[in-house]
Amino acid sequence: MTEATDEQLLQRIAGGDQAALRVFYERFHGAVYQFSLRTLNNAADAADVLNLVMLEVWQKAGSFAGQSQVRTWLFSITRNKSVDLLRRKRPSEPFDEAVLEADAEDHCEHFAGLQLKQQGAQVRHCLDKLKDSHRQVVYLTFFEDMAYPDIAEVMSIPLGTVKTRMLHAKQQLLQCLGRLLRMDA
Repeated sequence: MTEATDEQLLQRIAGGDQAALRVFYERFHGAVYQFSLRTLNNAADAADVLNLVMLEVWQKAGSFAGQSQVRTWLFSITRNKSVDLLRRKRPSEPFDEAVLEADAEDHCEHFAGLQLKQQGAQVRHCLDKLKDSHRQVVYLTFFEDMAYPDIAEVMSIPLGTVKTRMLHAKQQLLQCLGRLLRMDA
């Protein structure tokens, strides 16, 4: 028996097939959680978003029009749910990318040595210091292996903006890692 495609699973979910939802959840829950965690920087909130996303998949699987990949559609839902949660948590402040950027800059870890495990920690540290919008582009590119056009769709931004954010993210990562390496030398 062949494995169902993502599109087939959504069709079955739209028909009320709970077993298909379980397969879909197993296939995508880790990626949805990780993407939300990168946006929210809070494990409990990311778990809440995962539940909200899967509920929306259950309720709106029939609305998937096939104009994009299922994964692109799913990450769009995840990003929207994550941003909605941020807005609810900060009702007195207008939502602004700058708010996310300031939060990302506050996360700092201290490292010593150049062992492989510590180098990974240094990379995570530098990723955490990126603006949220830059960190999302890096995550979707390198951890989810998404193409720039798909990322543009997920984030509802022009393709050129994705490329610009990636360029700035790479520059900031190189600078951050360079500083850390000089400190360790």
